[in-house]
Amino acid sequence: MTGTEAAGPDRERRTTAVALSYACEADLLRSAAGLLRAHLAGRSPSRRLSVATMWPRPLRAAWKEHAIDQRGGIWRTIRGLEDLLEKVRATAGDDPLLAELVTHLEGLHASRHGHRNRGKLYEKYIPSPGAVLWEGKSAPALFGLPKGHWINLSFASGTGVRIQPDRMAEVTQMERDERAVGERAVAFGDAVLELLEHHHGPVAEEAPRLRGAARWIGREDELLPFRPPWPRKPRPEQTITMVGLSLLGFALAAIPWTVAYKSRFLFDHPKLGVLSWVVAAMLAAAGVYRVGFRALQLPGRAAAAPGVAAAIAAVIVWQVQGPVVEHFYPGDAYERYQRQYTDGCLAAGPYRIDAVQSHVENEVLVVRPISGEATLRLGPAREAGTDPLRPLDRTTRTVLEEYGC
Repeated sequence: MTGTEAAGPDRERRTTAVALSYACEADLLRSAAGLLRAHLAGRSPSRRLSVATMWPRPLRAAWKEHAIDQRGGIWRTIRGLEDLLEKVRATAGDDPLLAELVTHLEGLHASRHGHRNRGKLYEKYIPSPGAVLWEGKSAPALFGLPKGHWINLSFASGTGVRIQPDRMAEVTQMERDERAVGERAVAFGDAVLELLEHHHGPVAEEAPRLRGAARWIGREDELLPFRPPWPRKPRPEQTITMVGLSLLGFALAAIPWTVAYKSRFLFDHPKLGVLSWVVAAMLAAAGVYRVGFRALQLPGRAAAAPGVAAAIAAVIVWQVQGPVVEHFYPGDAYERYQRQYTDGCLAAGPYRIDAVQSHVENEVLVVRPISGEATLRLGPAREAGTDPLRPLDRTTRTVLEEYGC
C-alpha cells in the first residue's frame, strides 16, 4: 500500500513513515559520500555520521514535504556530489570498485530530472452521494490558481482531498522514479562499504544505535496519533467556547501592548513594540487553537464551560492589566512623588501634594512648599521611569530623615 492509497489517519501515518525513510536515505548518501571523500583524501573515515532530524510537531508538515521532495532531487539536495563524481572519475583508472562507484554516481545524477512536488498533484473535490471513495467532481479553483495550490487545498469548497484524475500518470512515474533513486542510493552505499572493506579491512558488525528520525520508524502511531477533526458546523456550546477563548487570547495579547504604551517603550522603540505585540498575538492564537481543539471534544453542554470560564477570565485580565502596569510604570515624576512620599511619610506635613509647587528641571523634581520650608530636589525624574525618587542634596536628605522617609 502506498501513501496515496491509504485514507484518514492511516494515510497520514504512512506518509510520515515514507518521509522518514526518505530522510534517512538521504543521510545514507551523505554518510557514504563523506566516507568516500575521506578515503580519497587519505584521511581516516569519520565515525560521526549524519542522522535525519525530526522537526517539532508544528513544523512536521513542512518537514514531510521537504523529505519527500528531496528524494527525487537528491543530487541537488546533497551538496558536493558533482565534485565527488569528477574526483572518482579522475582516480578510478583500472580499479573495478571505483569504476562501479562512478556508475552508481552517474545513476544518481539522473535524479535531477525526477518528478517531484507531490503536493501539487492533489485537489479538493466534492464527493458524489453514495459513491465510492475518490468519486465526485472537482471543487472550483480560487482566483484562477492551479488546483494543487495550497490556497485551493486549504480554502476551496470541497470536503475531500484526492489526486487529480488527469495526473495519475505523473503519480505512477513519480513512484517509479522514487523507487529507482532509492535502489541507486542503497547500491551506492553498499559499493562505498565494499571499497572501504577492501582497503581498510572488514567493518566490525555492531548493533545499530538509532538516532534522530530513525528512532521513529515503526512507531508512527506515537509520532502522529489520531486526532479528531474540527467540527464543520459547531454546536452553540462549541461556539460559546471559541468566542470565550478568543476573548481571553485577545486580552492576553494586549498585555505587551499595554506595557509598551505605559512604559513609553512603544514611542521610543516603535518597531520592537509592535513586534512584541505580534509575537504575543501569535502565541495567544496558538494557545486558543490548542486549548480550543480539546475543549470542543467535550460532550453536550460541557463544551460551553471552558468558554464561559475563559470569558470571565478575559474580563478580569482586561480590567486588571491597566492598574497593574500603572503601578510599575507611573505616568510621570509627580505621580511617583505622590505615591512614594505624600501618600506616606509626607502626608501630614507642609510637603503634601496640595501644599507644594513643583516642576521638573533636567530630570530633577523641584518641590517648593507654599509655607516657605526647605526646597526638595529629587531624582531621577524621568517620564515613565521605574527608579525611585532619591534626594539629590544634603538639605533634601535632612528633611526626609526628619519625616522618617
